[in-house]
Amino acid sequence: MLRPSCLLLVAGLAACNTPSPAFRGLPPTRVTIDGSTFDVRVREDRAEAIRINAEYAPRFGPIRIRAATAMAQVSGCEVKAVGGDQALAVGVLDCD
Repeated sequence: MLRPSCLLLVAGLAACNTPSPAFRGLPPTRVTIDGSTFDVRVREDRAEAIRINAEYAPRFGPIRIRAATAMAQVSGCEVKAVGGDQALAVGVLDCD
């Protein structure tokens, strides 16, 4: 029988690439940019990039640029702004 602490660990690992509520139900497109791998989902004028690979002490600056590149590649749109953190980034798209 699994102990409660093991169950929490398993549940936490299972949620590593779970999309936020606004992007649920959308299939991800997996993209690797400069060693960072993202699951990217696009809905209307927004995109979400979840980094799914392990990286030692990543700073958001370089990750933000890679996430924006991944979002642009998947959406075919210009990325106007990106917010979030090293694990999950959300971008505003300009598809005109």
